[in-house]
Amino acid sequence: MPDACSPAVTSRVESLLPLEVVGLSYFAGGEKLLDDINLTIESAGISVIMGPNGAGKSLFLRLVHGMLTPGCGEIRWRRKSLDLAVRRHQALVFQKPVLMRRSVAANLDFVLKPRGGDYRQRRDQLLRQAGLSAQRDRPARLLSGGEQQKLALARALSTEPLVLMLDEPCASIDAASTLQIEDRLLQVRKRGVKILLVTHDIGQARRLADDVVFMHNGRVLEYSTAPEFFEAPSSPEAKAYLEGRIVI
Repeated sequence: MPDACSPAVTSRVESLLPLEVVGLSYFAGGEKLLDDINLTIESAGISVIMGPNGAGKSLFLRLVHGMLTPGCGEIRWRRKSLDLAVRRHQALVFQKPVLMRRSVAANLDFVLKPRGGDYRQRRDQLLRQAGLSAQRDRPARLLSGGEQQKLALARALSTEPLVLMLDEPCASIDAASTLQIEDRLLQVRKRGVKILLVTHDIGQARRLADDVVFMHNGRVLEYSTAPEFFEAPSSPEAKAYLEGRIVI
């Protein structure tokens, strides 16, 4: 199992870790989609969730975020049950950006203004960090796919989350935007924000992961540090996946 603290990650006074998942199952339409998952994540940094299509990665992410209620089992953050108080310290970025029909700046103002303080200064800082200052007055829906995803990430970060979750954030965007988003995630990681990243991109996982959760058919088959996983996967399914073979 990974060490409690990954190297080169700045610790924070406040944290939601560990994430403890005990006996987690999820049912839909009479089918068991997640099957008795037991997992504890204590490590700082970026935990990548990988596996073939249909493995249950996105479903797992939504459950630990509290968007869905498990059929059975328990999810705990910082030894406490997942509730609204915990969810307020989390943010989730979807594969397809969910943006308001407003300008780029207004999408951030909507989140920042109720938080008080000099929200305009914070908004401008987030836009600069996202490389979107020049697009601030454009309707968000007219941005390119990569720009929309960068805005979605900036809006998630505007809540100053302790845990940032991302579900295939670079699946449908250009290489330049992917690089910018990866760089931004590494910056956020250095600040001590815990990141849970679902990705099918093995190259991206190698670039970003501190540790890896590998899922298949609704189960967690292995959880290890990134070097251990990529150099010596313990399950035949993970080995086949990394070799580019079809895993059924």
